[in-house]
Amino acid sequence: DDAYVQTRWDILNKYNLKCYAISTHLVGQCVCDDPIDSRHKGILPERLWGDGDPEGVRQRCAEELKFTAVAAKKLGVKTVNGFTGSSVWKYIYFFPPTSQDDVSKGYEDFAARWKPILDVFMKNEVKFGLEVHPTEIAYDIITAKRALDAVEWHPAFGFNFVPSHFIHQFIDPVEFIDEFGERIWHV
Repeated sequence: DDAYVQTRWDILNKYNLKCYAISTHLVGQCVCDDPIDSRHKGILPERLWGDGDPEGVRQRCAEELKFTAVAAKKLGVKTVNGFTGSSVWKYIYFFPPTSQDDVSKGYEDFAARWKPILDVFMKNEVKFGLEVHPTEIAYDIITAKRALDAVEWHPAFGFNFVPSHFIHQFIDPVEFIDEFGERIWHV
């Protein structure tokens, strides 16, 4: 609603503030997460949680991400930051060992779910910045590259740079900048 968008800018302008990005961390988390459970119910509005069927939650959240791209364009914002969720993360610390095939299937799932979302972002001239973070499809330099490869370096997909997550994993944030500087959409 254009009138609603104007009211948001009126508030910002009243206090001489700007808006450079919007966030969709919680909804984005639910696009690829597996399992979807009561923890997700606590972070989603009822309209997205619905009956709680995991695939239904993922699909509703994917559609919400597409709407978010449209809303960002209407707001005049070029970047949406957030999480993607991950069906791989559940395998990280568990025994028995996880096969590379299981991990590859997770990246294929991520690509299948996110490429249509990213296409809507591109159509609206908005970029999505994944916050590289534990529990996401990309949580370090290696998995960030793998995520980019999975979506075939989609022009709408890049990163929201938050170095604190690297520091507590003993990853040098400067290495991430050196590797992906051209794909950092927001800091």
